[in-house]
Amino acid sequence: MNYIEHAKVLTQALPYIQSLAGKIVVIKYGGNAMTSEELRQNVATDIVLLQCVGIKPVIVHGGGPDISEFLSKIGQESKFINGLRYTDKETMEIVQMVLGGKVNKNIVSLIESVGGKALGLCGLDGSFIKAKKLEGSDDLGFVGEITSIDTKIIETALASGYIPVIGSVAISEDCSISYNINADICASKLSSALNAEKLILLTNVPGLMKDSKDPSTLISTLRPHEVKELYADNIIKDGMIPKINCCVEAIRMGVKTTHIIDGTLPHSILLELLSNEGIGTMIY
Repeated sequence: MNYIEHAKVLTQALPYIQSLAGKIVVIKYGGNAMTSEELRQNVATDIVLLQCVGIKPVIVHGGGPDISEFLSKIGQESKFINGLRYTDKETMEIVQMVLGGKVNKNIVSLIESVGGKALGLCGLDGSFIKAKKLEGSDDLGFVGEITSIDTKIIETALASGYIPVIGSVAISEDCSISYNINADICASKLSSALNAEKLILLTNVPGLMKDSKDPSTLISTLRPHEVKELYADNIIKDGMIPKINCCVEAIRMGVKTTHIIDGTLPHSILLELLSNEGIGTMIY
């Protein structure tokens, strides 16, 4: 690429940068985009670049593979019910340690290593994410449903020039019980509470596809009222169900656009936000 082509790429990004300047973008960063050092560096660089051009990124993360690894080390098997991790008392201790500690601080260090300023948090800090036990037909143990989010600590961090990095753990209303929160749901609720401009979910697929094995069938844009028909046609299924539900819920709660993109593609965040074509599924 010669210098003229470089200039064209930069000028193409200008209107997107202008429209997002000063706006909050919540990014759910999951295990699929953490699979190699190169991918981790790419994600961190994208996040810091967004901040440098005036956008306010907020990172929400899970840590499923690390939790499973720690459980394996103590001789426990990971158990999932309808895609959610069954969390007994011992598992909850591991979840809190991994999400509030190891994974969280690794992401903070990664952002700092490429020149950003990051602040690691989880819902227990300042009790800013509160939850109750998730009720349903199956008992999931210490899996929670978010009841409230106090955004002051995040807004303070953003105003001070920090990128908040948030582990998806919450505290009960009486501050006595910690709960494991699904990271997609946590990101969706947080984006609504912050009146974010965008919510981005990083996955390991191009987005929602009519044929899950054929990337050429990618659905680039989607409106919430179209979702019901896609469920009926069995296009939205399996692991895409909670992601679509989170995106639609965020839209209904005031987030302008939500995006499901392939986090294993280098610089996928920049390609989706700052280019004409985009790369994933945008729900608006």
